[in-house]
Amino acid sequence: MAARSVGMPRRLVRLCAVIGWIGCGLLLVCWAQLMQWLMPAQVDLQRQKLTRWWLRNLIRILPLRVSVHGTAPGQTALWVSNHVSWLDIVVLGAQAPVHFLSKAEVRNWPVIGWLASAAGTCFIQRGQGTSSTVQDQLNGVLAAGRSLVMFAEGTTTAGDRVRTFRGRLLSAAIEARVPTQPVAVAYRYAGQRDAVAPFIDDDEFSQHLWRLLGSRDIDVEIHFLPLLDSSALNRNQLARSAHASVCQVLGLDDGKSASEPAEVKAAA
Repeated sequence: MAARSVGMPRRLVRLCAVIGWIGCGLLLVCWAQLMQWLMPAQVDLQRQKLTRWWLRNLIRILPLRVSVHGTAPGQTALWVSNHVSWLDIVVLGAQAPVHFLSKAEVRNWPVIGWLASAAGTCFIQRGQGTSSTVQDQLNGVLAAGRSLVMFAEGTTTAGDRVRTFRGRLLSAAIEARVPTQPVAVAYRYAGQRDAVAPFIDDDEFSQHLWRLLGSRDIDVEIHFLPLLDSSALNRNQLARSAHASVCQVLGLDDGKSASEPAEVKAAA
C-alpha cells in the first residue's frame, strides 16, 4: 500500500481543498434555497447545473481519473447501476442532470445529508420499497422529465461481483414510460480492481475519505450500456437484462467473483 500512497503534505492539501469545497457547496445550498422562495419555477434547472459543476470540480480535487464509455442518455431515463462506493454518486452525478435514490438515513448525515437533499435526492425508508408513497415519488420524478439513478443491488460491494438487481422499483420506468439505462462503474489501480475506493463492511465516511486522499490516482470507468425498452419488459425482466449487461461489461460471470465474496454495506 505504501508504494501507492502520496506524502502527508499532499494528503493534507487535498483534505483542506475538500473541506473548502464542501463549504462552497453549503453556500450554494443556501443560495438554492433562497431561489426556491424567489423563483421556484426555475430553481430545479439551476440546481442541477450547479450540482454538476460542483461535482466535476470535486472530482478534480479527489484522486480520481474518470473515463466514460458510451454516452449518457439525452432523454429522461431510469439509470440502473452497480454500487461500489459513495464515490459512485460523485462520478455519475457529474455526467448528467440526474436525481438519486437513497436510504432515508442519509438525510440525517452531517453536511452530506444537507447537500444530498439540496441536490434533489429521493429518500426512501428501508423496508418500504413497495409502498405506494415511494412509488408515487419515483413516478413523479420521472414524469416531470428528470432522470433518476438507482443502485439496484441495494448494497455496496468490493467491485468483485454484481449482486442481484432488485426489480421492485424498476416498475417506475414502466409506469412513467421512460427507458432504462444500465450503467456499469468500476474502480481500478494499475489495471487491477482497486481496493481503496470500495465503501464496504463497517467503514466510516471520514476514515474512508482520509484513506482515499492518501492514494495516488484511481482510474474510474463508467460504461453507459444500450438502453432497455421498459415498455417491452416487466420489472423482473428489466432487472435481469440490466444486471446481465453490467456483468458482461465488467467481465464478471453473472456477478460471481472468483474470490471469496466481500461483505457489503447498505447502499448510500
